[in-house]
Amino acid sequence: MTAGAPLLELERVNKWFGDLHVLQDVDLNVAAGEVVVVVGPSGSGKSTLCRTINRLEPIDSGSIRLDGRPLPAEGRELARLRSEVGMVFQQFNLFAHRSVLDNVTLGPVKVRGQPRRQAELRARELLARVGVEDQADKLPAQLSGGQQQRVAIARALAMDPKLLLFDEPTSALDPEMINEVLDVMRDLAAAGMTMMVISHEMGFARSAANRVVFMDAGQILEQGPPEEFFADPRTERAKDFLSKIISH
Repeated sequence: MTAGAPLLELERVNKWFGDLHVLQDVDLNVAAGEVVVVVGPSGSGKSTLCRTINRLEPIDSGSIRLDGRPLPAEGRELARLRSEVGMVFQQFNLFAHRSVLDNVTLGPVKVRGQPRRQAELRARELLARVGVEDQADKLPAQLSGGQQQRVAIARALAMDPKLLLFDEPTSALDPEMINEVLDVMRDLAAAGMTMMVISHEMGFARSAANRVVFMDAGQILEQGPPEEFFADPRTERAKDFLSKIISH
């Protein structure tokens, strides 16, 4: 990667679902070490945007580059890309029949070819980092939603990704569990992890983001530092959005 080049570059990205134009000429760069939080009303294209970055959704036109390289379409190169871009989903997506420890070691052993013992040592470190080291031998169903999501974060970190994507990581959680996940994410942000977070949690956006990106109807309408966005949004759509979510 050349000095100063963004880690992630999206240029004029378009995506259609049938007649629905869900991403419209989206341009977005994310620098290494930056935390970008994408906000906006439901149906604005935020999750689709997130899913195009590791090719869970193919795009119809435009380009997406990671570390200066275009996203590969398929095969071994795509598997390598997915190992460099960690993803934490709304619904945890843990393997139900495998222990917590197995969930975190599987990728490093199978994809990276790490020796199991080395992968397990690292997995235990990561489980400790997210505060669930005592759950290593349990199955996911034996954990709370907040604990499962923290395991999912540890699993993503086990691959040493260049970029971590979070697609509404707290929206399936009970309210009392949301902060335990956001606290882990704040720690990662403070440690310099490059993160792109789709979230409805405005407190997290205020405290952890370097930049807030506001999307509506498939377009990025504005972006800027959180203190500017929340204090003085430039577009009527963002003003309207913020007035609805912050006033209640």
